[in-house]
Amino acid sequence: MLIAADKVVTFHYRVSAPGQAAFEDSYSGKPVVYLQGHDYMLPGLDEALAGRRAGDKFTVALPPEKAYGLRREGAVQRISIKHLINPGNKKMSYKPGTAVRVNTATGPQEVTVVKAGLKAIDIDTNHPLAGKSVTFEVEVVDVRDATAEEIQHGHVHGKGGHQHG
Repeated sequence: MLIAADKVVTFHYRVSAPGQAAFEDSYSGKPVVYLQGHDYMLPGLDEALAGRRAGDKFTVALPPEKAYGLRREGAVQRISIKHLINPGNKKMSYKPGTAVRVNTATGPQEVTVVKAGLKAIDIDTNHPLAGKSVTFEVEVVDVRDATAEEIQHGHVHGKGGHQHG
């Protein structure tokens, strides 16, 4: 079955920046499961997966505008440290350049620390990889038809996807 709109796709990936070792890899954990054509995936990766099938392995280099976007000027803002996601509520030391996750109205977002104080932190809301080209090594594991409910909701349900409770 070919990957097209409204297909549920399961894949493993490894991502790197030009001339660097992979900095993220799904092979040591669970593969990604997503609904093709519903703006869930990076635009360039969504395009590169279209027309592929289970068992396909490929590498794709994405320019910034097809990956994590171009850098936006003026994207620095001050927030309360309480909005940072801190798994296990450990005592953290935030240093400039550190990537952290912050709770937003649209869900968790990865940001970069610019300056840290005791109660507030200045963050750059550009994705840490904004403005950078990246290369994905991809292995398509499975492709299936989405259910009518998955299409209606715009995301995968069940194993590897979103669970409604």
